[in-house]
Amino acid sequence: RKRSHQLGAMAFSASTVLAVCAPQSYFIASLGVAAAIVFANLGAAYGTAKAGAGIATMGIMRGDMVMRSLIPVVMAGVLGIYGLITAVIINGKLDKPDTLSAYTAYALLGAGLCVGMSSAAAGYAIGIVGDIGVRANAQ
Repeated sequence: RKRSHQLGAMAFSASTVLAVCAPQSYFIASLGVAAAIVFANLGAAYGTAKAGAGIATMGIMRGDMVMRSLIPVVMAGVLGIYGLITAVIINGKLDKPDTLSAYTAYALLGAGLCVGMSSAAAGYAIGIVGDIGVRANAQ
């Protein structure tokens, strides 16, 4: 009985371990961290810049409404914070690189890309709509 237990442990070879825990898994998961923070902050920067240009134009026409028109800038800034929070959560899952499977690495990459790209699209939309809305509010 003891002998069969030892044979089961020996059947698990080093090539099987590398197939489950591939060396590039940590790099792929780290790309998820980078994608979350980079794309989210690109969207936040675009939204802030575009809405800020609208606020500057509106401030010339109606200076008393500048503070009321800062909502699109705040909304765009929150997108960068979403990316940062996601990057920290993904990075927290990378504490044991030798046990990180390829499945988990691609899942973390997908999570980072999902948050990053959706924040980039939302920042683009907030920038355009915020710019037009702020200028329309001044009229």
